Amino acid sequence: MSGSKILASAHYVPRDIVTNNDLAKIIDTSDEWIQAHTGIKTRHISLQGENTSDLATRAAESVLSQTDIKPEDIDLIIVTTFTPDGLAPSTAALVQRNLHAENAWAYDIVTACSGFVFGLSTADKFIKSGQYKNALVISAEVNSKMMDFKDRTSTVFFGDGAGAVLMTADDAGIVKAEKMHTIGNADVVHSGRIAPLTSLSVDNYPKIDAFSQQGRNVFDEVTTIVPNHIRNFLSEHNLSTSDIDYFIPHQANLRLIEHIANDLGESMTKFSTNVVTNGNTSSAGIAIGLDELNKSVSLKGKRVLLTGFGAGFTYGSMLLQF
Repeated sequence: MSGSKILASAHYVPRDIVTNNDLAKIIDTSDEWIQAHTGIKTRHISLQGENTSDLATRAAESVLSQTDIKPEDIDLIIVTTFTPDGLAPSTAALVQRNLHAENAWAYDIVTACSGFVFGLSTADKFIKSGQYKNALVISAEVNSKMMDFKDRTSTVFFGDGAGAVLMTADDAGIVKAEKMHTIGNADVVHSGRIAPLTSLSVDNYPKIDAFSQQGRNVFDEVTTIVPNHIRNFLSEHNLSTSDIDYFIPHQANLRLIEHIANDLGESMTKFSTNVVTNGNTSSAGIAIGLDELNKSVSLKGKRVLLTGFGAGFTYGSMLLQF
């Protein structure tokens, strides 16, 4: 086989919806401030004990229910997340157990909010090798468990959710081009750092820190790098932004997406967004956006550009043609 295609897509979000006014009850903020600065109105928060593997499993079960593919037919499960259930076992291994996908091997990819693009790229290569036929790519995040709810500059952005696609071998292949980048920068955004020991003591116990970001630096970094990256990537393949039917960027916040669209000279009607009602769901945002677009319009023959950017600093684009 010369490529892969997306056989089905799905997403899942927790049932509890937290409004800006709900946050204003516990944080010094307001609905007006949050909407003005982020465009976000609500977000889904996991308040029923669902962890990342649970959200990922729900999305995977939904995507499989749309096909004739059974769990035992899955060869590979990739979960992209930077809010895993734990460091070991991998969240993907827990999903494999939950699905009873006994013939699959599974592992996590950690590239923060770029995860879904990196995950699709990885699964596509495994399928192209000819050794694997069916792969689940799931992006799942429970961002809420990593938040410091005293930090209003970060907490108001984030929500929880998961998106999934089932990829299978295909002669034509849906992935037409891709380009990924990493810039090692641990200062602008970080989460879950575990400090090394400084002495030997029975009181030593692993402690992790909450999510933290320098919001203005993130905005400046993204608006400087990402639009140029998109233009250069398309130009390398003799395309321009006008040749793209739909853009699905990382759902960082609506104002950032609007800035990118304006910089590219493209209408927001070409951008798939879910950040207004879901908040920033990290790597899951693009996966959710792809599923929503897939279910709302016919993508046959359409060019869709996925662009992720996130902590690390990681960023990249993938051009899909359905």
